[in-house]
Amino acid sequence: MNAAPPPASQEAPADVLVVGFGPVGQVLSILLAQRGWQVTVVERWPRPYPMPRAVAFDADAARILDAAGVGPHLSTFGEPSEDYVVVDAAGRTLLRIGLGHDPAHRWPASTSMYQPGLEEALERRAQRIPNLRLLRGHEAVRLAARDTGADLTVRRAAGGPERVLRARWVVGCDGANSMVREAMGAELSDGDFALDWMACDVTPHRAADFPPCNVQIADPARPRVAVSAGPGHRRWEFMRLPGEFPDTFGTAENAWRLLGLFGVEPGTATLERHAVYTLTARNADRWRAGRVLLAGDAAHQMPPFAGQGMCSGLRDAEDMAWKLDRVLAGAARPEVLDSYEAERRPHTQASIDRSVALGRMICLTDPVAAAHRDNAMAVRPDADVARPAQPGVHAPEGGLYHRGDDGTPGPGAGLPVPPSVLGAAGHLGPDPVLLTADDPAALHGFGLPACAERWRLRLRRLRPGDAVDDLLRAWLESLGATAAVIRPDCRVYGLARNPAETEALLRELADRYAPSLEPRCRVSGSAGPRRAGTRTPTARPGAPSTR
Repeated sequence: MNAAPPPASQEAPADVLVVGFGPVGQVLSILLAQRGWQVTVVERWPRPYPMPRAVAFDADAARILDAAGVGPHLSTFGEPSEDYVVVDAAGRTLLRIGLGHDPAHRWPASTSMYQPGLEEALERRAQRIPNLRLLRGHEAVRLAARDTGADLTVRRAAGGPERVLRARWVVGCDGANSMVREAMGAELSDGDFALDWMACDVTPHRAADFPPCNVQIADPARPRVAVSAGPGHRRWEFMRLPGEFPDTFGTAENAWRLLGLFGVEPGTATLERHAVYTLTARNADRWRAGRVLLAGDAAHQMPPFAGQGMCSGLRDAEDMAWKLDRVLAGAARPEVLDSYEAERRPHTQASIDRSVALGRMICLTDPVAAAHRDNAMAVRPDADVARPAQPGVHAPEGGLYHRGDDGTPGPGAGLPVPPSVLGAAGHLGPDPVLLTADDPAALHGFGLPACAERWRLRLRRLRPGDAVDDLLRAWLESLGATAAVIRPDCRVYGLARNPAETEALLRELADRYAPSLEPRCRVSGSAGPRRAGTRTPTARPGAPSTR
């Protein structure tokens, strides 16, 4: 990072400056601005990037997109995915993952999407938030850290004088070639995986001629894939074989030749985009340096075989947003942001490892090795369909979760709120929430300590006879608990079995992470201020009321 800062800017500093306005930068800036913070975004493209890249997201990513205000619009650019199938050269099924939509869940297990449509919806949402400023057509040039923030020097991508933007925090969401990562001095690991593939994005003239499908063809003569890419769009991808030259492999002529393997011809479809890209598996050696952080591809990259690249970036954005909100509000110490990397790195590395394992299996070009694979993996016709991996317990060392005296995660720490519960309860809100079935009188007997307000924790009392509260109570009972602190990312901070344990849980949360403040505890739904300071959060249209 530059040692000498540029001349001071005359502009008022932003609370957060986000570099990059792809889906990760869009969601991060929206989630922060919805909480009332002044957010400035620098994006080098003067207009939204018109070409698709990612083609799918999972139910957890859909939940995050909904929190960013675009949930009602997902069907305009997305459609539920078909089953994910891997077949051999002869068409035998090697792996099938069922992606059918469970009606008890709010969102499909996987959604195929057209990325320009997603980005358009997110940009429309961002434009409706007055405290979110987007500087399109501006390139980040230099970054200088300060004790209380950072200065970013920018200039118009088309040329012109430089200007300096100041912010309390800077986040690099600027992709695989991140300028922010380079300025931090962070290095990317070598994941020992690098293969060239050509992606061909196609608009069929008649969608019915090419029904949606998600098929990986593990053919050693040419590994290839056919996937839905949102309503009215399809993608075919082809691996560059050993001995093929990148320059000739990536031509439009070769793209049409390979598309012909699937019956796709100029008379039946329009080739919207074709591009050769190198699949890599890399992780930055650090994601934070003082008041500068990384998210999305700037922090990590993975092959697309598990469909988790963009999803991982959106989880980065959600985790960072609620923790930055706490720090900016003075409700948490800056050290809380160390838990961002501590939590997200192992989760992302697991996705990278899973993607690489699938890639190594699919991308075999040795016919003998491929035959051994096929015989070992061929699925019986009567075999059960595998289900996609569900979010599991995730409470890594250094994560922001309840821990026992010995440092091990406490009961329930890191447990995700089940999709069926979220489907009924909807948003639990942008703040941590204490769900409790305990007698309010008993809780007040323990004082509902001021530490709850120090962490800006909402209280939701589960009232008998309320259908949603009854569902939440039944879930707590299944865990042997009467109360739980739920984080904004819908994971359990910790569980309690009685009012005494509830108080201990809250005191631990505040003593470990919150500054030493003693304001009055605010009960959810009260008219008390949202945060110390004068900012008023920007409401999310359609957001449910809290109790």
